[in-house]
Amino acid sequence: MAITREEVLHVARLARLAVTGAEADRLREQLSGILEYVKQIDRLDTRDVVPTSHAVEMGTPFRDDAVSPFGDREALLSNAPEREGDFFRVPRIIED
Repeated sequence: MAITREEVLHVARLARLAVTGAEADRLREQLSGILEYVKQIDRLDTRDVVPTSHAVEMGTPFRDDAVSPFGDREALLSNAPEREGDFFRVPRIIED
């Protein structure tokens, strides 16, 4: 399965990655190669393989939902590069 250069650029834009033309061409070749390698799984007979989500059977760990003190707020906020009152200030990620 070949990936087009336009698909690489589209995915890069969605991931907000700056990709040059040369990088897009190299990524197209690499991703196409990876998909061709993964396509080999289609040749395997998996009819008798039971679908699983984990290789090892495990349950869902639960814990009591209890309110507990978190710690020293000022010590935690002192690590913030920027803060606003009792909150971490972070860069805006949603564009208008």
